[in-house]
Amino acid sequence: MTTYSGTKEFEGASFIKTSFKGAIVRFSDVSGVTMRSVDVDGMDIDSHDLFFGSLFVNGVDVVPLVDAELNRQFPGRELQKAQTPEGLREAWVAVQSAWQETVAGTPPHLVEAHVDDEWSLAQTLRHLILATDAWLRGGILRIQQPFHEIGQIFTGAEEMGFDMSVFRIDPPPFEEILAVRAERQRLVTEFLATATEELLGEERENPWGGGDWHPTVGDCIRVILEEEWAHLRYIRRDLARLG
Repeated sequence: MTTYSGTKEFEGASFIKTSFKGAIVRFSDVSGVTMRSVDVDGMDIDSHDLFFGSLFVNGVDVVPLVDAELNRQFPGRELQKAQTPEGLREAWVAVQSAWQETVAGTPPHLVEAHVDDEWSLAQTLRHLILATDAWLRGGILRIQQPFHEIGQIFTGAEEMGFDMSVFRIDPPPFEEILAVRAERQRLVTEFLATATEELLGEERENPWGGGDWHPTVGDCIRVILEEEWAHLRYIRRDLARLG
């Protein structure tokens, strides 16, 4: 199968009576694409940014429908947008309970298994360690080098110029991942226990750089919650396929 990478040759193009059956599109921009009279049976779309825009199917914006269904499937997910200290504490308890269920219910032989190029459970937990480090230790607490060495950085970070020497090359044992993960969960729990509305409203810098957005402390916590729920959905999806 031909692979196209880093190309813009298809921007604005028209495809007439063309088969994309079985094609895989990853890390690509398909915003504004218009499809008419197409066969979409079995089409599988997964977009982390889905809830920041719209997706029309037969004239209906399905984003609110997807959001509501995910809230049904993942009780407590709707709390990730909470604005008060009490709401954020409740949101954190809900997502950690859901994660505890998933980790405890995963057989040992599947913790390193993955579907296609997706992350395994072990890699996913390492990424959540990194997310907590970035948004709590870096964004909120302003620690100059906030990252633990076993964190799993996002795809493309090296090409963006991120210092990869911070992270360990060899995969750590799962027991070590669980220990660091538990410690990072404790940090969030302890921070939220004393957080006030005034603190949540304080402005911070984006830990990943860029001066166009200055998140509040509350925004940083909500990003952590969003990461927790999104990656829980991903890993449950993949574990179901592996199981």
